[in-house]
Amino acid sequence: MAEEVYVRYPALREGELHRLQESLVREEALAQVARGIELEPMLRLPTIRPSTLADTVEAIFGAVFLDGGYPAAKGVILRVFAPLLAQLDPARLDRDAKSRLQEIVQARFRSVPQYRVVRSEGAAHEKHFEVECSVPELELSATGTGSSRQRAEQHAAALVLGKLQP
Repeated sequence: MAEEVYVRYPALREGELHRLQESLVREEALAQVARGIELEPMLRLPTIRPSTLADTVEAIFGAVFLDGGYPAAKGVILRVFAPLLAQLDPARLDRDAKSRLQEIVQARFRSVPQYRVVRSEGAAHEKHFEVECSVPELELSATGTGSSRQRAEQHAAALVLGKLQP
């Protein structure tokens, strides 16, 4: 995806290219690709989470690469990502909450927000996380929740951003 994004948008800066590529390979996008190729009905699991779909798509791409090499894998990946690539718009791409908060805190204080897992509950396939994000220099903190640590961190960062920008 990094190669494809660079080929499509050679004039963008490295950070912008990275954000575009990241938007295509994040869990939600991979799960969308899995649904687009109707992978979900083929999985025989009681519950299918987006992370399972994303992991399965990545495994399929890996298998194609091992079997057919880079050209075959690239062809398959570009074919199944075609709908997402067609919708890709660098002008509309917004940075995620953690990235925006980190940029603000680094610019003002030359430090980074701190994240701490407050609680983690549930079976391995049904985890629920509670994470606190704090910016000591601003005396701000918030606790976010999510089905993964990363989602809980994003939620907490968004809540801190909300306090910064009422």
